[in-house]
Amino acid sequence: MNLSNLRPAEGSKHSNNFRVGRGHGSGNGKTAGKGHKGQKARSGGSIRPGFEGGQMPLYRRIPKRGFTNRNTKEIVGINISALEAFDNDAVVTVETLIETGIVRNPRDGVKILGNGELTKRLTVKANGFSAAAKEKIEALGGIAEVI
Repeated sequence: MNLSNLRPAEGSKHSNNFRVGRGHGSGNGKTAGKGHKGQKARSGGSIRPGFEGGQMPLYRRIPKRGFTNRNTKEIVGINISALEAFDNDAVVTVETLIETGIVRNPRDGVKILGNGELTKRLTVKANGFSAAAKEKIEALGGIAEVI
C-alpha cells in the first residue's frame, strides 16, 4: 500500500456535495433552495412529525381502547398428536421439539395440549401441560415433567 493509491472507504463520499448559499454564481445562492419566506424558510423552522397544520392529527382522531399488558407470556401450544413423531421411550424437551421441526420459535414457553391420540410411552419435559395431555401421557406409563 502506497500513499498514491489510498482511497476513501466505499460509500463515504457523495458526489452531490455542493455548497448552499454561496452567491448567484453557484446556482444555489440567495434563498439557498428554501424559496421565499414561509415557515420552512426560517431558521429552526420545521414542523414536528404528524403535524397536520392545525387539523386534529390522525393519532388523536383514532379511538383508543384497552391496554396491552407488559407482563403477559406468549406460550406456544403443541397438541399431543404431534409427539407421535418421537420413538418409544424417548425424552421430549423443548430443544428436541425444535430439532424435529415441531416448534420453530418457543417464545416464552411450550405447553402440551390434549388434542389427538398418543400411542408411545414418552418422558415429556415442557413448560406446561393441560389436564387431558398429562392424563394421556401418564396413562401410557410416560412422565409429564414441568420445567
